[in-house]
Amino acid sequence: MKLIDEVKILVVDDREDNLLSIETILEDKNYQIIKANSGLAALKILLNQEDFTLILMDVKMPGMSGIETAELIYQREKLKHIPIIFITAFDKDEEGMFEGYRMGAVDFIYKPINPQLLRYKVGVFIELFRQRNQLIDHQEQLRASNASLEQEVQERKLSEHKVQELNVQLVQRNLELNASNEELAQFAYVASHDLQEPLRKILLYGDMVKQKLYGQIDSDSDFRLDKIIYSASRMRDLIRGILQFSRSDYDAGSFQLVDLNQIVSQVLSDMEEEITEKQALVSVGQLPVIWGVPVQMSQLFQNLVNNAMKFGRNGHRIEVDIHGKLIEADELLELPDRKPETNYHQILVKDNGIGFKMEHANAIFGVFKRLHTYREYEGTGIGLSICKKIVDRHGGFIKAESQLNQGATFIITLPEVKTKALVAHQESEQL
Repeated sequence: MKLIDEVKILVVDDREDNLLSIETILEDKNYQIIKANSGLAALKILLNQEDFTLILMDVKMPGMSGIETAELIYQREKLKHIPIIFITAFDKDEEGMFEGYRMGAVDFIYKPINPQLLRYKVGVFIELFRQRNQLIDHQEQLRASNASLEQEVQERKLSEHKVQELNVQLVQRNLELNASNEELAQFAYVASHDLQEPLRKILLYGDMVKQKLYGQIDSDSDFRLDKIIYSASRMRDLIRGILQFSRSDYDAGSFQLVDLNQIVSQVLSDMEEEITEKQALVSVGQLPVIWGVPVQMSQLFQNLVNNAMKFGRNGHRIEVDIHGKLIEADELLELPDRKPETNYHQILVKDNGIGFKMEHANAIFGVFKRLHTYREYEGTGIGLSICKKIVDRHGGFIKAESQLNQGATFIITLPEVKTKALVAHQESEQL
């Protein structure tokens, strides 16, 4: 991928005066501004030009709305990397905003446009876009280098010394690639962390303004102020989710013997207030000792129990059952890397909540994947993706089984560990 040196921005609005206004606001930044006066015109431009850095698009346009246009744009794989900022007149339609985010919008700007705010938001996304491309370019260069070395190893019959030398180089390239992946994860962490400070100020000053103007402003202005505070709170939760996901396997600690009975007991103790408040019934059977990272195991079970608490059915007492069993590798057809000589532990976390259709059983483990709106059930859509990341790191497998209104069962499969240390641990437990 060639790095974008020239910033190209596609501006879509059915009104010529709005197009001219946005172009004037951004003209001193040396951006290349391409204008389209309709969703259809924007799609025609994108058929021939795919190297846009950002799209600024009006929501309400005759014929094809901005949200409909965004949906068509993101149907093309080559255009999915382009962030979209919707520009719209303020309204009270929360569902419209959520639909915009679902279609891939990264932000909203309300009319009348604040020039300083527009320039700031455009600048932030352009800088993030450039840094992302730099990291991706570096990864592709390393992959190309690895591919070249692998081809040399396969096609040339070299002396043993030469083959060993190439293998050393290949290992070095792989180390560099891993380092680049860690750098990308660290970038996500740092970028998300840096975004928290301006959000904190928005929330702080928003609350201060609301308190100071209490009873002095009309209901419409009060609603707008509440919307600002709500949107900032929502963005804060998303950023915290990104931070949690990006560091879920970063500096998490080393592998050791982990007694899941102790882990789950501590998790339930930490969640005691919420469990008591919801009058939930949590039962725990005997759980195994595994080879793992304690902090990540705590995070795994906390996310799963929290998931069960969140998606309880109205009018039904929340019930959660956690138990484990030992199974043989031959029973695990869904685990491609299973070892025939190794047994496995299965830990089941079962609830009686709202459940879901099995067609979503794989999708729910995706980052930011939600089956319900934020209005219905709060959350970032990151918890289950973190669970999968943790289980994968432990050489295991996680899946979900469910039916609508029949609860859900999350099945975690982890390899059994048999070591002298484990035997000593089990003997000490029996004393």
